[in-house]
Amino acid sequence: MYPLLSRQIILSMVEIFTDNTCIMFLIRMKQLLLFSLLLLPGFSLYATDQKNYSVKSPDGNSEITVSVDKQQVRYQFTSQGDIIIHPSAVAMQLTEKTGFGINPKVRGSKTYNIRQTIESPIYKKRQIEDYYNELELRFTGDYTLLFRIYDEGMAYRFVSTGKKDFTVVNETAEFNFGSNCDAYVPYVKRGKTFEEQFFNSFENAYTHAPLDRWESGRLAFLPILVEGINGRKTAITEADLEHYPGMYLYNGDASHTLKGVFAPYPKKTEQGGHNNLQMPVKERETFIAKGSGYRRFPWRVITVAAKDRDLLNNDLVYKLACPSRLEDVSWIKPGKVAWDWWNDWNIYGVDFKSGINNATYKYYIDFASAYNIEYVILDEGWAVNKKADLMQVVPEIDLKELIEYAAAKNVGLILWAGYYAFERDMENVCRHYSGMGVKGFKVDFMDRDDQQMVDFYYRSAATAAKYKLLLDFHGAYKPTGLQRTWPNVVNFEGVNGLERLKGHKDVDQVTYDVTVPFIRQVAGPMDYTQGAMRNALKNDFVPVYSNPMSQGTRCRQLATYVIFESPLNMLCDNPSNYLKEKECTAFIAAIPTVWDETVALDGKIAQYAAIARKKSDVWYVGALTNRDERELELDLSFLAPGDYMAEIFKDGVNADRVAADYKREIIDIPIPSHQTLKVKMASGGGFVAKIFKKP
Repeated sequence: MYPLLSRQIILSMVEIFTDNTCIMFLIRMKQLLLFSLLLLPGFSLYATDQKNYSVKSPDGNSEITVSVDKQQVRYQFTSQGDIIIHPSAVAMQLTEKTGFGINPKVRGSKTYNIRQTIESPIYKKRQIEDYYNELELRFTGDYTLLFRIYDEGMAYRFVSTGKKDFTVVNETAEFNFGSNCDAYVPYVKRGKTFEEQFFNSFENAYTHAPLDRWESGRLAFLPILVEGINGRKTAITEADLEHYPGMYLYNGDASHTLKGVFAPYPKKTEQGGHNNLQMPVKERETFIAKGSGYRRFPWRVITVAAKDRDLLNNDLVYKLACPSRLEDVSWIKPGKVAWDWWNDWNIYGVDFKSGINNATYKYYIDFASAYNIEYVILDEGWAVNKKADLMQVVPEIDLKELIEYAAAKNVGLILWAGYYAFERDMENVCRHYSGMGVKGFKVDFMDRDDQQMVDFYYRSAATAAKYKLLLDFHGAYKPTGLQRTWPNVVNFEGVNGLERLKGHKDVDQVTYDVTVPFIRQVAGPMDYTQGAMRNALKNDFVPVYSNPMSQGTRCRQLATYVIFESPLNMLCDNPSNYLKEKECTAFIAAIPTVWDETVALDGKIAQYAAIARKKSDVWYVGALTNRDERELELDLSFLAPGDYMAEIFKDGVNADRVAADYKREIIDIPIPSHQTLKVKMASGGGFVAKIFKKP
């Protein structure tokens, strides 16, 4: 009945009409007025205790508003005048009654305007313009709350500024969308309880449904994407996750608010799982994290995109990550990998028995050398099974001989390592195999993201870097910027990649392929492991473990090397198949894996995606579609004026009947007379072009 705003206006008027001749009179009138207001229904001095703070994006189109009262801290995020995140609570509980954001008292606030350039040598662009405004709120109790806003989104984080040891009992992280929006949700696949779900591979397809139809009892891993007001897409993830558990999201009451859930700290682990290479948690503590002194907690990241395609070229996670801890990154060599596991070492047309042996790996090395592929991986099987001991090599493998053979052919070797086998003897393993000439490890089957496991990632990165070794994390949670902090960590799985097709028939990989670039790839690179030369249409596809195939057309597989960000990128099929398809193989083997520039050309989530990427003075353009045939007209205005040629691979005229049908052409593209490129794709199809200036 009596709005707070009206009372504030009345009180302000008393302040305004003050002069030296009637000060005492007006003071008395103010006292009487305040006494009268206290008698009004609903009026409370408590309402005036709320403090509000705000910070706008550099372009002025987005704003974070923070309210602090006696009980809690809440934030609201708006973009283009629309409320993206409605008032949502943030807090960290340290004890039963105390914590950050609990009964908060602000000591001071400050805003910053930052504009800088980030060098990003192993990324989808060579440099990143980092432009943001930041609100710093300093609280009694030795902590700070930072809110950072960009033109493309926002983030917030707590910082502990004290000197004492502490434990974090729980964290409140809310994302209130205010209405029943649709969302793309990657549910954790297995487990009836949260404890069971905390042990997972972070791989699943996306469920598209309204928030109020959230599946009961199921957690979702990050990133998650919500379709908000006026068609805006909001992706939620986290960045700079260090010495803290990863965040899941949950909607237990089928409301409009998603809430963070965190795995408690492990109290007891036990060797087991896949080939005794994992460490499942048997008992947990009553807190989620422990720490001491100054500590920066992870950024909670909210990306907003007015157009779907803007999600295809977002840098927020990389920007928010801790800068590189390596002074020299010149030794880090991203590139392609001839991979053995997906094709089950199933080579043919040779005079030796294929399998895990030196003859087979020399065949892979010869193939890699012939196509200037940088690496060959020795996946699971080179070390004695179920021993969790990387110093025990199977008798069929002579590693010293293979390493020398590969080096003579300018090919590096990468070794697969199960988590526990690597963890238990990390320093010795890295020292030993680096000394032999191994270039890195693919570490697999972590399948957790509690604080203990997150710490393992950082220790692994630091130890591997000490011995100049690359790391590729499989069985891994999504990237949170570790690849910037430790650039020798060149890739992550955490994606429902092509390996799903080896044993699962009811998988719609075609739709997934045009969904994941808008969601999972917002977090960072992904080891999807593409490159199949056996391709199948929807009705022809069957899962075959030892002779697998992909869904969709041949050109789709080629285009993924441009669409998917992957600094260490697999050629998943076997060399025998590639040698039969030399035209396609030569093309994908030459595609770069890191880039100088990236441009999002067009896209609609779960329908199609088109991206252009540049390396030196050569551009690559890739496009994918879902099950619908599609024609696109792609804008080529990113090209400087000049005469260009393009080598293109497009779906063949019969690709709707035979998925492997394609056509290669060399075409002229004069710029600016031809500013667009017309692309036609079959159902489940793709398109890729290499554009270069005429000689």
